[in-house]
Amino acid sequence: MSRPSDHIDAGSEGFEPSIRAPKQQPAGTRRGPGARAVTVLRNLWTWLTSMRTAIILLLLLAIAAVPGSLVPQRSSDPNGVTQYFTNHPDTAPTLDQWGMFDVYSSWWFSAIYLLLFVSLVGCILPRTAHHFRALRSKPPRTPARLQRLDAYATLKLDARWVGREGEIVAAAQRLLKSRRYRTMLYETQARGKRAGTLSVSAERGYLRETGNLIFHVGMLGVIISVGVLSGFNWHGQRVLVEGQSYVNGLVSYSSFTPGRFFTPGQIPGFSIKLDDLQVTYEDENQNAIGIPTDYTANVTVQHPGQEAYQDVIKVNDPLRMDGTDTYLLANGYAPTVTVRDADGNEVFHDSVVFIPQDSFLTSTGVVKIPDGLAEQVGMVGFFYPTATQLESGAYTSTNQDLLDPMLSLNVYVGDLGLDDGIPTSVYRLDTENLTQIAGGDHGEAMQLRPGETIELPNGLGTITLDAEVPRYASFDVHRDYTRVPVAVFVFLSIAGLISSLLVPRRRTWVKVQGAGDGVLVEFAGLARGEDPQLARAVNELVDACTRELVSLKHPAAASSSGES
Repeated sequence: MSRPSDHIDAGSEGFEPSIRAPKQQPAGTRRGPGARAVTVLRNLWTWLTSMRTAIILLLLLAIAAVPGSLVPQRSSDPNGVTQYFTNHPDTAPTLDQWGMFDVYSSWWFSAIYLLLFVSLVGCILPRTAHHFRALRSKPPRTPARLQRLDAYATLKLDARWVGREGEIVAAAQRLLKSRRYRTMLYETQARGKRAGTLSVSAERGYLRETGNLIFHVGMLGVIISVGVLSGFNWHGQRVLVEGQSYVNGLVSYSSFTPGRFFTPGQIPGFSIKLDDLQVTYEDENQNAIGIPTDYTANVTVQHPGQEAYQDVIKVNDPLRMDGTDTYLLANGYAPTVTVRDADGNEVFHDSVVFIPQDSFLTSTGVVKIPDGLAEQVGMVGFFYPTATQLESGAYTSTNQDLLDPMLSLNVYVGDLGLDDGIPTSVYRLDTENLTQIAGGDHGEAMQLRPGETIELPNGLGTITLDAEVPRYASFDVHRDYTRVPVAVFVFLSIAGLISSLLVPRRRTWVKVQGAGDGVLVEFAGLARGEDPQLARAVNELVDACTRELVSLKHPAAASSSGES
């Protein structure tokens, strides 16, 4: 079956694709190295810009992104990378050489990304130019033998229609235009006959190719947005205890992850104070008693030169302002500890963040006191919101709420390593060079209930757990420049894909010519690609044309026949 003249493989002048004989090289001539190199480059470019190659590269990109979810990445989890090197000292260096800890900035991922970009551009540009020319071109001339096409039907009119062929063609043209076809009238003078043939050529469905191009433009837009605009993204984390606040800035974040094009000027100025964190627990369903059902962080927001106002942040309901999104992440308890020396002087007073270790917020935390006591003191603590002793003698928490809170501390003395100039985690205590004086092999750990004060070992002083145990919340402040562009391009891709799948690409012809003592009207249709509704569309056109002729008060006579 012949293809439409605007098909990517079709000729530019006729309905049938043109076939040209290959050029013959003159005898005795040889192609030089330059010509062979040009041929190789041309073939490589043709392969790279084919749609098949674009699909293969897209699949390769998806496969190449898999290692980024299997191993920790330096851009998002630097501590996880350090831990991976500790746990896998043999394989980690090899993985690092191949960029497995920086997958999305590695040379091989970038190569696939750039090749996909070039492939899509090479596919889109020539197809867009070809499609633009096809939109401006006229519908092709009516083929001589319509009965050879995919769908074919005829309508035989009696002698009363002889000489009225122009009205029949005009009626068919009106019907086709009402169905959103582009139409063109043609007249052919048959050789050796007194009368020629009148026909209307119509085509529709260019929206299919338009949608296809929009789909690929959308994909290209997503690639550019993610590859370029994501370099301006940044996000930082900050832990706030109830009553604390922070001013938005680099020095205020506990951890900060910038994009490759980030500049400090991108950070907007504002401050957030955590007034309180309210948690609602299940108290009716006996199978879920103590399970949290809602987290609400009540905050006070202050912009420079403006009045402060109250707002709330919930899980999956961030605070949006100045182009940033502030998400509520982890939460827990931050018991307030006060340490005094042997003379009763306060040397430490702070709310210490304890990291949850299970679903009932059994938490661990570290207290470091480098100055004020006779020795440097470090404490590894365990906080139980609802302390319950097991048969083994160990404690655990059986509820997230503060039903029976208890703080247990193992105490160490020695050099905490804070004077070496090497940054250390506030959530970790290196006990390798410390001496334990409470807990473990040195008796029971120190246990405090809210409001209690007990003596530190070795007469170092006292420690007090305040009566009120505040909560803390971890916030993630995120600036994403890709969200809107990606959403727009994804919408365009989906819309283009739907139109390219649902809009049929058809050509239809209606030819009118004399046949004996009457008039023969031929209807034919041709689809580009699969179109199971083509025959039905042609038959509907026959019925509509028959009704149109009847409305002209020229009853159709004889018979009509159709085939597909």
